[in-house]
Amino acid sequence: MTDTVLFDLDNTILDFSKAERAALSKTLEQMGIPPTEKTCARYSEINLSRWKLLEKGEITRKEVKLSRFRLLFEELGVKAQPEQAAAAYESFLGIGHYFMDGAEELLENLYGKYRLYLVTNGTAAVQKGRIKSAGLAKYFEDIFISEEIGFNKPDIRYFEYCFARIPGFSKERTVIVGDSLTSDIQGGRNAGIRTIWFHPEGREEGGAASERTVEPDMEIRKLSELPELLKKI
Repeated sequence: MTDTVLFDLDNTILDFSKAERAALSKTLEQMGIPPTEKTCARYSEINLSRWKLLEKGEITRKEVKLSRFRLLFEELGVKAQPEQAAAAYESFLGIGHYFMDGAEELLENLYGKYRLYLVTNGTAAVQKGRIKSAGLAKYFEDIFISEEIGFNKPDIRYFEYCFARIPGFSKERTVIVGDSLTSDIQGGRNAGIRTIWFHPEGREEGGAASERTVEPDMEIRKLSELPELLKKI
């Protein structure tokens, strides 16, 4: 019987894609660069590729923050400072929040019935700003931010750190819910806990089941599906 649920934050509880677009547009405007749809889409692609490298331990968090803007500016052929852009972007990103559809209702439903924990790979200052803005802390027993821990999902050491700080922790009674196959689902598998992949329609990752390199234990398309699923496992 499940009593502990680990939730990813970005694109699981809070809509990071929407927040990213808003922060990026403001940053580019501040840098004198038109925030066109094409430019913003290209940034998202570059950013995702940088985070994947961080998950693999191939680059540092600082390199993620700077290289995504450096590569974008090089492609655009503009002379702008990546350091200035990174600072502005983080400042804008840490202000305000957008919930995923059904996220608030889900937390209200599960609060008091399960022990809820937040597990995120985001930057500490940014995540704390968004968590505070959204009023999320009241729902969670604890919040684990990778930058403060020193390891990132899917590294087993990240999860070992979290597990050591969850009273009466049991792998058999714990599940992780997240949108990323490579971070949340692979991390859960590495840690030996059950995994629930949240992938809303229109936000595909991993392609057809036969093409996936990481296979979740369970899948949901809507957050509203989670309460009934948890009752069964």
